[in-house]
Amino acid sequence: MYKKKKLVIFVPSIEDGGVEKNLFLITNYLSDRNINVNLVTANLDKKKNFSKEVNFISPQFPFLNKKNRFYKTIYCFFLLFNFYLRNRNILIMSFQANIYAIFFASCFNIDIITRSNTAPQGWSSNPLKRYIFKVFFRYPKKIIVNSLDFKKDLDKEFKIKSTCIYNPFNDKIVKTKSQEKILFKLFNKKKESINIINIGRMTDQKDQILILKALNNLKNKIKFKCLILGKGTNKLRLNNFIINNKLKDQIKLSGFKFNPYPYMKMTNLFILSSRYEGLPNVLLEAQYLEKFIISTNCPTGPREILLDGKAGKLIKVGNQGQLEKAILYYYNNRNSSEVINKIRFGKKNMKRFDFKINCYKYYMVIKKYI
Repeated sequence: MYKKKKLVIFVPSIEDGGVEKNLFLITNYLSDRNINVNLVTANLDKKKNFSKEVNFISPQFPFLNKKNRFYKTIYCFFLLFNFYLRNRNILIMSFQANIYAIFFASCFNIDIITRSNTAPQGWSSNPLKRYIFKVFFRYPKKIIVNSLDFKKDLDKEFKIKSTCIYNPFNDKIVKTKSQEKILFKLFNKKKESINIINIGRMTDQKDQILILKALNNLKNKIKFKCLILGKGTNKLRLNNFIINNKLKDQIKLSGFKFNPYPYMKMTNLFILSSRYEGLPNVLLEAQYLEKFIISTNCPTGPREILLDGKAGKLIKVGNQGQLEKAILYYYNNRNSSEVINKIRFGKKNMKRFDFKINCYKYYMVIKKYI
């Protein structure tokens, strides 16, 4: 008699970003559909985000919560191996550390599905690393990516056939959380001023310095307030730029927020300056909250979300001049039918990211191999 496999979701380090939002939604959905879900992670502190039906496999004490991914991954391999010894009939779904997870699965002849979150431009520049991925990407039953451009680039680069499933977007969560009352005095309601927001880790990938340089050049041409939410290694560099260019009254770095939606709701304009992405959740959130969006046309995701520019403005990666022109365009035309129609068009076409549609696609993939 055939016995169903137990699903093991492998994600050594659960942090605070878009990947984690997808992880929570997908894992809990699968559990609700009566799949035996076991989650291996080093982050005991994230257990509260998961359904009680999910078997949470982690250290019993939170000593690894703040450690880097390498240490978490090594520890999680011991947890995974121990679980495998007790439950031989398993299917691994890797959300992170994909090469390590594929190596483990191949050693023990375990079926594995991987999910890639970031376009290959962000991690395949090293020739040795690219070769390793080409070898290991032959093993998984499925490789899931989150945008069509991502699929096209990955399939071409690694000679595979990946599967695109968009990030599941739960508008009810965003709507509810955006209504939370907050006290925040940076933004104002003056008609001549615009309120700008960027949300993301302060890293080279997110390239927030591009926004600061553009706004510094525009500070005598437009009136604005700008908020950047996030944490990361570039925070000191960004803060020094703000101080050195006397922008403290106009630009604020407010760190990571568990609920960024009330801040986003208070703004007019969302700017994404990334050098590469996968499918940025923040653009979906900004689109749902009816913000005008300016985004780099980075690999991958923004072009699909903004429908080739019909639902916002796309600029070249790292192009400060184009960003300045896009901000000026919005500043001078924010009440025009053209801008309003772009915002409405974006929200109208969000159905393809629907939470239930895309979680069901994950369910069907898992069901096939379990």
